[in-house]
Amino acid sequence: MHQFYIPSLWRGHSFFVPRHPFKLLNIHERWRKQADLLKLSGAAKQRLEWFIFYETKAKRNATYTGRHFGISTKTFHKWNNLFDRKNLRLLEDRDRAPKHVRQKEVTPEEESRIIELRKAHIRWGKLKLKKIYEGQYSQEISSWKIQYTIKKYKLYYHPIKNEKMQAKRKRNQKKKRITELSKKQYPGFLICFDTIVIYWNGVKRYIFTGIDSVSKVAFARMYTTKSSYNARDFLLRMHYLLEGKMLNAGHDNGSEFHKLFAQLCAELNIPQYFSRPHTPKDNPVCEKFNQTLQQEFIDLGNFTPDCAEFNRLLTEWLIEYNFVRPHQTLGYSTPIQFTEKTLKVLPMWSSRAHS
Repeated sequence: MHQFYIPSLWRGHSFFVPRHPFKLLNIHERWRKQADLLKLSGAAKQRLEWFIFYETKAKRNATYTGRHFGISTKTFHKWNNLFDRKNLRLLEDRDRAPKHVRQKEVTPEEESRIIELRKAHIRWGKLKLKKIYEGQYSQEISSWKIQYTIKKYKLYYHPIKNEKMQAKRKRNQKKKRITELSKKQYPGFLICFDTIVIYWNGVKRYIFTGIDSVSKVAFARMYTTKSSYNARDFLLRMHYLLEGKMLNAGHDNGSEFHKLFAQLCAELNIPQYFSRPHTPKDNPVCEKFNQTLQQEFIDLGNFTPDCAEFNRLLTEWLIEYNFVRPHQTLGYSTPIQFTEKTLKVLPMWSSRAHS
């Protein structure tokens, strides 16, 4: 603590006033703090890391920056032109939907004709109805107008059955398959999740597992059920462990990864990528970790149906797995050692992983 002398103007006395020195954060650390305060998405924070690396490690070399992060130079320059140091929100993805779209133009006369034809031929498709319409009224009509009218007035043979089918198709369309994700080789880019089912003396237990696909830092926890509530709890714990450095989540089509789990992913801005049905190879990193957990922990007599006791033993094993056990795929480094090496060029990992 520093002190400086100030003569007092009060009663002729003088006194010492303590001065607390403080260190001003550099511009890049201020950017990171501002990004956290603005609650930017993981993708926006990653773009911010591009420019920090560009100005520090890369010495303003766009080609080197792009090669380091696995992006094209064109992509980097595109975001560099948009980057405003006083408004980091510009790093967020933009809405790509067109501002002006063609409006559906179905006249009342066309509507009434289509409804009449559809009711007369309830099982015919739009292309057959188009042919009949043009022959009967000597006027061309597009098939999408017929489809739009059928959908608008729900002119289906089995309306309830069709509604369920459409809802199912809509749910399936929302799923992003893991094969669509262009994987990047840095910690936090893709966290893989899975569930192990344990049968023991007539009882069932479920072990949720999660692992970083690059650094192999892993976490696991046992629950009595595989509900989306417990999956949400597991995600919160892993998100806290990684201090929010989770850009994408990959998992299978299990019911536990829907509802509350999906809601939390949406709140945390973490896109979900689903494995293809009956395709374990879409989630190989988690499958391998599950096998290791089974062979090196459970099979060695560490299982107990008491979740509290099991999770206590499991935590001790996870510390060994992450801090002590060498991994062949990491060049016989431990996940934490590998992460620390990566941090020297890309500071993206949580200090909580070391606590």
